[in-house]
Amino acid sequence: MIKAEWFFWLVGAVFLAMAAQMLFDRSNPKRHGSAAFWGLLGACFFYSSWVTEKKAPAEPLGVAVLAMVCLSGFNLTGRGVPRTTTTEQRVASAARLGNRLFIPALTIPLVAVVCASAVKHWRIGGTPVLETGSETILGLGFGAIAGLLVAMVVVREPRPSVSLHAGRSLLESMGWALLLPQLLAVLGSIFQVAGVGDQVGKITGQLLPDGQKYVAVAVYCIGMALFTIIMGNAFAAFPVMTAAIGWPVLIEQMHGDVPVVLAVGMLAGFCGTLVTPMAANFNLVPAALLELKDQYGPIKAQIPTAGALLVCNIAIISLFAF
Repeated sequence: MIKAEWFFWLVGAVFLAMAAQMLFDRSNPKRHGSAAFWGLLGACFFYSSWVTEKKAPAEPLGVAVLAMVCLSGFNLTGRGVPRTTTTEQRVASAARLGNRLFIPALTIPLVAVVCASAVKHWRIGGTPVLETGSETILGLGFGAIAGLLVAMVVVREPRPSVSLHAGRSLLESMGWALLLPQLLAVLGSIFQVAGVGDQVGKITGQLLPDGQKYVAVAVYCIGMALFTIIMGNAFAAFPVMTAAIGWPVLIEQMHGDVPVVLAVGMLAGFCGTLVTPMAANFNLVPAALLELKDQYGPIKAQIPTAGALLVCNIAIISLFAF
């Protein structure tokens, strides 16, 4: 059986290899901090396997996370000069390859879908080829490897080291923001366990007028957007606002249609994603990679769209959920 844990180890090994590159990259004035940050992350992928198997305590993982927070918070990580082609060479290569550049990117979801829908039924001696319940993750891992191999063929680059250097450059450009979605997802779980949704529900229950379903819809959608702005992740905001208003008020009390309320409520949260720097992987990382003069340029451009979509989501629930 092919286990998802093996791919986590592969990811950890890639981070450790890139950390080693950063350590010896003298063009990076903060090479020691960068190497420590990504090296700790890579080591966590291996150590966490022992934690899940109850063979090692979990506290060292928490210490590693705090150390990474300090490294990034005190600006101890930096970026070196990547070993890459010139702008003129990249423009010429893009003109030569044309739409073939999309083939590696499309390979990843194609392989993932095949693994999740077909390969998951394969058996050898009665044992499934892919670990049960992890077929999608394994498909994504296989797709990433296949996409890398296809990219090397398409661009005619036989040296894997070039891919590793290019990946390190991208990693340094994105920086700590690469980990923000995972950290915010954990924050959402903490909020849920702490009962934040129940407390918000009690407060809104006292403030909302009885029977005013349209006001409740507006509060639910706007609350989803606001919590997403604060937490940077609609998936983290969803359990809080749904436990507070979506389920007890709109569905149980006012008998709203469950798919409409919950699906469109999630879309209302995505309106918050468009306007928050906390969603760094959507809003700040692209600005850094494209070297925009205004790092908040994407957010400023998306504010009108977010406002219009939020109004539309409120209207959709009001018209079709009751």
